[in-house]
Amino acid sequence: MSVRSVPRRRRLPFLGGTLAYIKDPLAMMSDHYERFGPVSHMYFIGKRWTVLLGPDACGEALRNPDKAFANKPGWGELVGPFFDGGLMLLDFEEHHRHRRLMQEAFTRDRLSTYTAALGPAVAAGLDAWEPEPGFRAYPALKDLTLDLATQVFMGGVELTDPGELDRVNRAFIDCVQAATAFVRLPVAVPFTRWGRGLRGRRLLEEFLGRHLPAKRAAEGDDLFSVLCHLSEDGDAYSDADVVNHMIFLLMAAHDTSTITTSTAMQYLGQHPEWQQRLREEAAHLGDNPTLDELDALPSFDLVMKECLRLLPPVPVLARKTVKDTEVLGEPIPAGRLTAVMVHLQHHQPELWPDPERFDPERFAEHRREDKVHRHAWEPFGGGVHKCLGMFFAGAEVKLILHHLLRRFEWTVSPSYVAPLNYYSLPFPNDGQPVDLVPLNTDLRTHA
Repeated sequence: MSVRSVPRRRRLPFLGGTLAYIKDPLAMMSDHYERFGPVSHMYFIGKRWTVLLGPDACGEALRNPDKAFANKPGWGELVGPFFDGGLMLLDFEEHHRHRRLMQEAFTRDRLSTYTAALGPAVAAGLDAWEPEPGFRAYPALKDLTLDLATQVFMGGVELTDPGELDRVNRAFIDCVQAATAFVRLPVAVPFTRWGRGLRGRRLLEEFLGRHLPAKRAAEGDDLFSVLCHLSEDGDAYSDADVVNHMIFLLMAAHDTSTITTSTAMQYLGQHPEWQQRLREEAAHLGDNPTLDELDALPSFDLVMKECLRLLPPVPVLARKTVKDTEVLGEPIPAGRLTAVMVHLQHHQPELWPDPERFDPERFAEHRREDKVHRHAWEPFGGGVHKCLGMFFAGAEVKLILHHLLRRFEWTVSPSYVAPLNYYSLPFPNDGQPVDLVPLNTDLRTHA
């Protein structure tokens, strides 16, 4: 069946599938896949999108062999004014140049340096937590990861007042949540998502721009300083480039890590046997494990991968065709917005037995269910746009979990289902409550 002839469900033309996605994206994707197959179309936020579902269709777009799918005009439709110039919103030669430079900021040696700086910061942040029944883990983790990002990525910049970090956090939230705004105007109209996003972007530009001259003037090990001094054959980032990349990287570094760590806290609270398994596996480590030591924690890897499968932080990737192309033999015209819905393939029973069950062993070497299809598991995207920071994200999540397990025990009701908000990147509307108590046995004596 041609993409152009796929029947459309009766929906309001402007809203299309927007409300169905916000309510329950996985149910919407499953329904759409069953009705129309892996390549079809729908209206989303007032525009016509081609929808790619399943590993075969999504895989073709991610590999992008004929360079027909572009990131910038796709993501630009959703968050362009807020993350413009970030690596995710660059394409082809421009993307290759920026990514080539940025790879130097994510070498193994630099990741080891970032990890060493993370340890004391995580410890200090979690020492301030006050355990209690119904502890709201998500906002506490979000505050922690933003603080980590400003310390490790920015070298602990001086704040103008105690509330500045809260305003920065709010600005990131506003920029991300503007993706599903219905009212989209070039000016910051009050009381609209788009307007809040525009104001948030201005605040972030001012915040980073204020600190940029000092970072240019001195060498440092934080990411902000590194970006300011990257150079290859005379090629370097401009001031605007550095600010654009920092805004995107700071968002990615704390939003996605927060979602994954929060998901892990839920499932570890519902599966105490896994919580204890991780605690025992890392019992020999102190407060400041190295990157090599974190990499040598196989159960942590299994849990993190399963959490990323169950709830990928970015459920849908946006693209736009820059020329006529086809996916699985179905024609897609130039200029078509395209939604690469990777969330669905993480839950398809033909790929994952009992897909809704938390089962980290499915990633163990004796099973490797993720290898049943090349694109069965794509939480970091794929192709030339595969997440450059995925190894840093993995180290950060494992380090936070390690510190949590050394300090606390927690439980979550087995019947609990997180009420996820999908107006932007997913997050639990109820703050992800856990019953958090201090750990009886102080494993920090092994430091």
